Amino acid sequence: MTTTRCYRNGVLFDEGFSLEELGEYLSHDNAIIWVDLYSPSPQELQTVADELTLHSLAVEGAATAQQRPKFNRYDNHDFLSAYAVRLDAETGELTTAEVAAFITPKALITVRKDDSFPIDDLLDHLDQNAELTSHGISALLYGLLDFVIDGHFDTVQALDDQIETLEDLLFDDRPHDPDVQRRSFELRKSLVQLRRVILPMREVVNTLIRRDVDLVPSAMAPYYQDLYDHVLRATEWTDSLRDLVSTIVETNLTIQGNRLNIITKKVTSWAAIIAVPTAITGFYGQNLPYPGFAHISGFIASTLLIVGLSVGLFVVFKRNDWL
Repeated sequence: MTTTRCYRNGVLFDEGFSLEELGEYLSHDNAIIWVDLYSPSPQELQTVADELTLHSLAVEGAATAQQRPKFNRYDNHDFLSAYAVRLDAETGELTTAEVAAFITPKALITVRKDDSFPIDDLLDHLDQNAELTSHGISALLYGLLDFVIDGHFDTVQALDDQIETLEDLLFDDRPHDPDVQRRSFELRKSLVQLRRVILPMREVVNTLIRRDVDLVPSAMAPYYQDLYDHVLRATEWTDSLRDLVSTIVETNLTIQGNRLNIITKKVTSWAAIIAVPTAITGFYGQNLPYPGFAHISGFIASTLLIVGLSVGLFVVFKRNDWL
């Protein structure tokens, strides 16, 4: 599953050609190539590497999974590694899709390890910004990075919505302690994973916009600066959400402690009230004569004591908000 496109003077000229034809298309003046390789075989990857004289370390990085997001420079090309992300709203689980890219003056070669990377959405995104392709490879690279970083931003927004829902559960009248604890753990885990993906992108984009790199023309500089701003906002937002989830966990523990104190206070108050009739009936249950023994007056006196003291304790505890 290989996708190929050729642009001439900023206009889509041809697509769907084979890898063996790369050299022919690259020989055309004012032509730039975009090739997407899906889980390429070693032979396919080597064909592209031979055609574009790619560095062996870059080829190895593209073939190896779980690379750190990075941007490396070589003699005749650059290498980029990044991740698209998606959040499952039901489970709070974060899914990452790795993409590697070889960047040459006339070609952008992307390599996907599996089909989790939404290549069709990327194609639509590139078509929506087709007017930028007249600026060369930097425009295709911008389209790729803009698509990836927009996905990061949407995921952070989704996590923010999930945390707001978690806050509603936290202060609900009905206790949701197990749900809050489990959801907090899931969201914190996703935020940590997302931060590992987003944070290195700040360095990647910052390197791209440096003047000494000379990869981004002046016409594309504002677009890359906008990318950098989005990366900074996503990074800061992720850090603040991670702190917020930690605060929610601590608040939930505090609420549990307060709820336990209230329950303990109420149980103790009722135990004190119940202790009154227990003590009185225990006293009158002595196996020896006492005032009112074997008389109706003793029964009336004990009953009045039980009712009076119990009602008195109830009123005192209720007034002090112990019941």
